[in-house]
Amino acid sequence: MTAARRQTSPRRTAVLRREAVLATVPVAVAALLGAAGPASAGTIGTSGAGDPYFPLSGNGGYHVKHYDLTLRYDTTSRHLDGKAVLTARATQKLTRFDLDLKGLKVTGVTVDRTAAGFHRRGQELVVTPRHTLRKDQEFRVTVTYHGTPRSVTDPDGSADGWIRTDDGAFVAGEPQGAMTWFPGNNHPKDKSSYDFTITVPKGRTAVANGVLRGQRTANGRTTFRWHQAEPMAAYLATATVGKFKVEQYTTPDGIQVYNAVDAREARSAAPVLKKLPSVLEWESKLFGPYPFRAAGSIVDHAPNVGYALETQSRPVYDSAPDLSTLVHESAHQWFGDSVSLTAWKDIWLNEGFATYAEWLYSEQHGGRSAQKTFDALYARPANDGLWAFPPGDPGSGKNLFDTPVYARGAMALHELRKAVGDQDFFRILRAWATEHRAGHGTTAQFVKLSERVSGKDLDGLFHTWLYTKGKPSKA
Repeated sequence: MTAARRQTSPRRTAVLRREAVLATVPVAVAALLGAAGPASAGTIGTSGAGDPYFPLSGNGGYHVKHYDLTLRYDTTSRHLDGKAVLTARATQKLTRFDLDLKGLKVTGVTVDRTAAGFHRRGQELVVTPRHTLRKDQEFRVTVTYHGTPRSVTDPDGSADGWIRTDDGAFVAGEPQGAMTWFPGNNHPKDKSSYDFTITVPKGRTAVANGVLRGQRTANGRTTFRWHQAEPMAAYLATATVGKFKVEQYTTPDGIQVYNAVDAREARSAAPVLKKLPSVLEWESKLFGPYPFRAAGSIVDHAPNVGYALETQSRPVYDSAPDLSTLVHESAHQWFGDSVSLTAWKDIWLNEGFATYAEWLYSEQHGGRSAQKTFDALYARPANDGLWAFPPGDPGSGKNLFDTPVYARGAMALHELRKAVGDQDFFRILRAWATEHRAGHGTTAQFVKLSERVSGKDLDGLFHTWLYTKGKPSKA
């Protein structure tokens, strides 16, 4: 954020513009959901996952194991027809539960093939199954819906979700936007596997996450089938549609690469995308094996978006990325995608890590050293926006993708590196990515891991760089 949104997270692009200097063991899902709020004590799943920044995002009372999404999108009328089949497990006794869905008309809901009651309440689709669901019971929810999907505006003013383009849609969901195109449990606490079947007019390409299972054209339309096997948070799902030039190949490590590039961005994007295999190889040496079966890029022409996002296995860019942005979004595949947040407050674990990956790449490829990048940032006066708030406590959703999360988050990692030495520092990064692979992590867990690996008391360092207001004093 990029999200990377915004990176880039969307907001990541804005950060990069302001930051010219930057240019040069998993937690069990059931435990996470159980800790989200008081829902476990009753029979009604909560309408949120308990995140103070986005109180209605996600839901309590169940875990979605798998999404099977069937979509049909007309790029002329902008009409979307959808069918979502969610295979879930109740984490408590349930007489009612919520799904996140904003806009779009719901035409039917079933639970285990039996019609269920439902009504809308803001961004909540409230479902009442005919029979009470037992704790630990696996069940299947099917929702049929249609309409014209529209993006949401996030607290920082950026658009999020299903964003129209002149030839299709740019689909990037961090932090709220997944609910604009499919019903689900929209919080990083809940990760699932996915299947996508997307039908679009002939001549358009629909790109989602994971491995392309097949495509077929008939009667003027093309259907694409995608499979994302590894667990994924809903905000990282995409179904971007456009006129794309497609490149497919397999790396020596067996990673299936799929690049989809708008022709208007192809010339600028080509030399950067050519480096993707070497970037992934470099990051794999630092952070551990690449966490997914597929990789690639979606390079759209979406000048009104203003950011890129690390959609899982295949980041989506609003225009041709530069190399540092590619490095950033690729690093998110480890930090943010494979190892996910449990609360948006900990966003520095995504953005600070991906930003520091940019610094490391520059340092190890003939560019500015991480120390020089750190020094240039630290030289900024105390009233600079870099010190506006501590990265470990952004304060609200409005600040999630602002400068301190990225730059000061990376500075915290550099201070850790200096405190423990390179050998232990890189052991920490690799252990974080491997021990929490396909799961979740918190700042407290990262601090504990850093102390375990290094044998040092690091509470003071992390308190200073993650939680102290204003410009920290140098040690």
